[in-house]
Amino acid sequence: MSEPVTFAQALRFWWKLGWISFGGPTGQIAVMHTEIVERRRWIDEPRFLHALNYCMLLPGPEAQQLATYIGWMLHGTRGALAAGILFVLPSAFLLWGLSWAYAAHGNLPWMAAIFAGLKPAVVGIVAHAVLRMGGRALGGPVQWAIAAAAFAALYFARAPFPVVIAGAAVVGWVGQRLAPRHFERQGAHGSLEPGGGPGGEPGGGGPGQGPASKVALRATGGWKRAARVTIVCLLLWWLPVAALALAFGPRSTFAVQGVFFSQAALVTFGGAYSVLPYVASASVERFGWLSAGSMLDGLGLAETTPGPLIMVVQFVGFLGGWNHPGGLEPWQGGLLGACITTWVTFVPCFLWILLGAPHMEALRERRGLSAALSSITAAVVGVVLHLALWFALQALFPGAKPSWEALDPFAAVLAVGSFLALARTRLGVPWIVVGGGLLGLGRLLWA
Repeated sequence: MSEPVTFAQALRFWWKLGWISFGGPTGQIAVMHTEIVERRRWIDEPRFLHALNYCMLLPGPEAQQLATYIGWMLHGTRGALAAGILFVLPSAFLLWGLSWAYAAHGNLPWMAAIFAGLKPAVVGIVAHAVLRMGGRALGGPVQWAIAAAAFAALYFARAPFPVVIAGAAVVGWVGQRLAPRHFERQGAHGSLEPGGGPGGEPGGGGPGQGPASKVALRATGGWKRAARVTIVCLLLWWLPVAALALAFGPRSTFAVQGVFFSQAALVTFGGAYSVLPYVASASVERFGWLSAGSMLDGLGLAETTPGPLIMVVQFVGFLGGWNHPGGLEPWQGGLLGACITTWVTFVPCFLWILLGAPHMEALRERRGLSAALSSITAAVVGVVLHLALWFALQALFPGAKPSWEALDPFAAVLAVGSFLALARTRLGVPWIVVGGGLLGLGRLLWA
């Protein structure tokens, strides 16, 4: 495509993408590659991979950040904002409606039956995610050891999730200096070799590269631009949290949610599955915003909607506000909790892209940083395994300690069936979730 991509064209595409981005980050990235690189030819293959590699290194949902990055390449800051916001807006509205229906009508027998089928289906989905991530991230004995240590620290020592992530980063950073051949960045992410232009700029020359290259060159700035971006993003990030603390008190549900999910946004390496144990444990056991069963239900709802899976935190925020409205009506508390949770989860994503994208080459050339992030990726495998076990105990042994007598045969068969369907067929995650819900409803009708 030789003509520049207009902002109106890009806007229509990002709006469409927000409604069709099912299938988790892998499916979402595949859709963007097909539409942007192969079909529309807005950017070329090396440039797409260059952006993807950078987004893989960041905390937060990589697919949403990739869309934000490509929007920035095409149309600068306004393009980044349009792409990033429209990527999550449809799922935010859909999940808000589903959260309200769940909170208001979740005690109905047919609704409970649907979620009884969703929970074991989610167990199969998460177990499949463990295998996929392990195959990509664990390339040697050191990576296997880091994954095992992360699981043990979470499951047996109950170590805080940020401590596990920080420990993995330190191991990688130090290990790269002491035994570099064991800590080289491995896996699919490191094997992508993006192209580059002079001076570390993303290279041009491909179809549709004219406008994107000009934007990237213009957006590269010095300390003044970096300071301006940082100040604006931090103000947008924290002013709503401060306002809630002033209005409802610093210990109110809404202020605590703003601080807690801001912390979670900083450690979400490896996608939503990596941070869910941290979110689930704190939300259920520490803050009491929702029950363990509701956490599973929320993940099932998030799997059925487009957009990033990390949107499940909006469900957590909604139920937290619904159950602890602080003097408001439950629906008002739920809406406020959902809004602040979504806000502090995604505003940091724009900071990482707008601040870091112009300097991505410098980041990729630092071997110590690359080794630290590789170790984090390995630790995430152990984290997701811990999540899978936590979910399995909740779904397969409802309301009881694990034992053969307490095992729910229906849930066990459905969990195994969901795993096999994902592993051996082309069925996508939304179909698995919908199928689980229908089987749960069929169980009620058959009884």
